Amino acid sequence: MSVDPSRCEAAIVDLDGTLVDTLPDFVAALDAMLAELGLRAIEPGFVARSVGKGSEHLLRRTLAEVGAPEALYERAWAAYQRHYRALNGRAATVYPGAAEGLQRLADAGWRLACVTNKPGEFARALLAATGLARFFAHTFGGDAFARRKPDPLPLLEACRALGSAPARTLMIGDSSNDAAAARAAGCPVLLVTYGYNHGEPVRGVDADGFVARLDDIEIAQGAARRGGAASGP
Repeated sequence: MSVDPSRCEAAIVDLDGTLVDTLPDFVAALDAMLAELGLRAIEPGFVARSVGKGSEHLLRRTLAEVGAPEALYERAWAAYQRHYRALNGRAATVYPGAAEGLQRLADAGWRLACVTNKPGEFARALLAATGLARFFAHTFGGDAFARRKPDPLPLLEACRALGSAPARTLMIGDSSNDAAAARAAGCPVLLVTYGYNHGEPVRGVDADGFVARLDDIEIAQGAARRGGAASGP
């Protein structure tokens, strides 16, 4: 399926790795949690390969990486939540072109929802801190529904909230999680070329196009087109 943006009227946008570079926040919170438990710190590269599938997945992978017993999980979870809440957004940066791209979509009359596997509390606080919350009619975190991306349920529920059919709702993300969820939900999907994608080359993902910046999605006559589909790293 190829994207025909002239048929779209809404968009679902991922958060971490798509709108905001949150890797420094993840690393800082994990390192603070590990230090509290007397465990060694982890490398940022490991974190970049591990984010995107929810906090529980990230935490379990981190404990396994440092050789900690599974029995530490509950203590680690409580410590991580506390540290992340305190650090959320402090070191994160909005990607170049992200706010501008959202503005163009909003100006064209598109309805927007943010769907992320990040806990909803942290997602809403981050969007508010970065000034991006104003673009979204709805924000759904990884705890909003019974299943997370790559399951299609969050996208289908977001389409329902936006009042748009999946085929007319563009998914914009940075990873195979986003693409798989979009495919299963029946949404067209564009991926940014600068995100995390679990440490794998994003152009190997089954998507309908790629953009180097969100403002490469050009808007004309109320429709978007892939202005930068062939560009980017």
